[in-house]
Amino acid sequence: MTIDLDRPYAVSEAQIAAFRRDGFVRLKNVFNAEELAHYGAEIARLTIALNTQTVPLEERSTYDRAFLQIMNLWEQGGLAREFVFGKRLARIAADLLGTKGVRLYHDQSLYKEPGGGITPAHADQYYWPLETDRTVTAWVPLQAVPQEMGPLGFFAESQRVEFGRDLGISDESERAITADMERHGFRLVDAPFDLGEVSFHLGWTFHRAGANRTDRPRSVMTVIYMDREMRLKAPSNHMQQADWERWCPGARIGEVIDTPINPVLFERAA
Repeated sequence: MTIDLDRPYAVSEAQIAAFRRDGFVRLKNVFNAEELAHYGAEIARLTIALNTQTVPLEERSTYDRAFLQIMNLWEQGGLAREFVFGKRLARIAADLLGTKGVRLYHDQSLYKEPGGGITPAHADQYYWPLETDRTVTAWVPLQAVPQEMGPLGFFAESQRVEFGRDLGISDESERAITADMERHGFRLVDAPFDLGEVSFHLGWTFHRAGANRTDRPRSVMTVIYMDREMRLKAPSNHMQQADWERWCPGARIGEVIDTPINPVLFERAA
């Protein structure tokens, strides 16, 4: 079996337009079953091996019931690094953002355990000390995600709304953001994901996920991309300060985030 994660995936102009209008897009058949099986088993193994969560599910906070999460699996080398450094996803990210290239912000494995709770409504960029909105997360399920497993759901066109941008993932964010989305009339798109389907969403697009009501884990790998020219901004909350120190070490406010752990993963030929 030959696997080439640099093989391009053609994104249509209609899909790019939908992404820019809605703040997200879902793309079918980005990966095939063989590719997901090849990398998925190792990603799941590393997630369990590196997990430090020992509190029983029923005793955790809403945030901690949502998923087990391990960041920067690529630093473990091997198949995890191959997956994160593949150009297929990175090229799609650059196409959707309309940038000359993209850097890695960080990767993140999200493992929603059987019986795991909801992922409350939020916008990711609350956590990120980044100067512009040219960020996108690729959400890659390592298996099909039926409705009862808690597929990621997006509030279409919500990326322009500023209310809720100061709320981290919590019971309060679920209540307040969901109410505001309903007030605006933004539709929640949370249909099941087919095997090989991948979603991409902007950093300011509000989203949530349901509980995992099955007896199987919902294993997902995400890669967060930012414009190749992204600059660090002064943190506006303690979470952004922590992210600066962990995911952009050595970067300086106002300068391009060009550090050893923020490599360029795709750039167009001059």
